Amino acid sequence: MNWPAGWLPWALLSASFAALTAVFAKIGIRGVDSDLATLVRTAVILLVLTPFVWLTGKWSNPLALPGRTLLFLALSALATGASWVCYFRALQLGQASQVAPVDKLSVVLVAVFAFALLGERPSLQEWAGIGLVAAGVLLLALAR
Repeated sequence: MNWPAGWLPWALLSASFAALTAVFAKIGIRGVDSDLATLVRTAVILLVLTPFVWLTGKWSNPLALPGRTLLFLALSALATGASWVCYFRALQLGQASQVAPVDKLSVVLVAVFAFALLGERPSLQEWAGIGLVAAGVLLLALAR
C-alpha cells in the first residue's frame, strides 16, 4: 500500500479522525463518567498501538532513548492526558458542535507557544490565518 507523502495528507487525516473522535466520544460517554471513559480510550489506544509498532518493525527499547527525549515525551503524554480528561468532561457537559471547535483553539495556542518557546516566526499572512481561527472559535463559542 502506498501511503501519502508529505505532511498535508496526514494532517487532513488527523483532522478527519479528530472529528470522528468528538462524535464517537459524545455517543460513548452517555451515562458514563468522563474520567472512566478517558481511561478506556487510553487503554484501547495502548492495545492497538503496541502491536502496530511491533508488527511494522518500529519497536526499540524506549528506555534507550536520551533522557531529554523521555522527559519531553512524558510531558507531552501528561499534557495529552490532561487534554483528554478536560475534553471528555466538556463533551459530557456540552454539545460536540460547541466543544470541538473551542478545542481547536489549540491551533492558536500552538502558534503562540511555538513563537514563545521554539522561536518560530509565522509570517504576517500566517498570523492573519491564526487570528481568523481565533475569531471563528469566538464566534462559535458565543453563538449559543
